[in-house]
Amino acid sequence: MVRTPLTLEERERGERLGRLLRAARGERSMVEVAASAGLSAETLRKIETGRAPTPAFFTVSALAVALGLSLDEVARACALVPLAPV
Repeated sequence: MVRTPLTLEERERGERLGRLLRAARGERSMVEVAASAGLSAETLRKIETGRAPTPAFFTVSALAVALGLSLDEVARACALVPLAPV
């Protein structure tokens, strides 16, 4: 199966997600947060650095729970056009 190349917008959204996750992680270790979310540290590293810019919904959801973020916060941070607060 050949994967369609990501658009510039998709790559930028992945970078915004990575910045949000790094900021929310703060001083917690990557290993600690990844384990809490049921992921490998390498998967979290790839997401945080933008090398995996389109993680699965359930991966993002698990990270949001582990970091105390709401999915609304994640959506607002990653939106191309800023979303109005709920």
